[in-house]
Amino acid sequence: MTFILDASVTAAWLLPDEKHPLGEKCRLRLISEAALVPAIWWFEVRNLLIVAERRGRMTSETTRTALEILARHSISEDTDVEDQQLLDVARRHSLTIYDAAYLELAQRTGFPLATLDRRLASAVQAAGLRAFE
Repeated sequence: MTFILDASVTAAWLLPDEKHPLGEKCRLRLISEAALVPAIWWFEVRNLLIVAERRGRMTSETTRTALEILARHSISEDTDVEDQQLLDVARRHSLTIYDAAYLELAQRTGFPLATLDRRLASAVQAAGLRAFE
């Protein structure tokens, strides 16, 4: 089954010092299943990689390898979001637009959302949506 992948979970399997069981579970599921991400996801992932590189947590080579690995997985980018719907979700749940993009996608598709972000996880629960387990 397709699931929505948040950048926080992606960080948990790309950055050695942020390992988390949910990150590993998602990574393994991507072997046989697809993930769906909002358009912001690729920018968030690239940003977390470059920040990790600047802080000496990884090298430019590791960053390149990480992006190549991600490109080989079945990760589809959704671009069908409507502005008003996204703004409504952000307002209703007091989320940033970035986090609202994940929640709106979960609402629209009905797919479970994998996140390690506490505020976003709370919003998933408050909205009566499914969390990735």
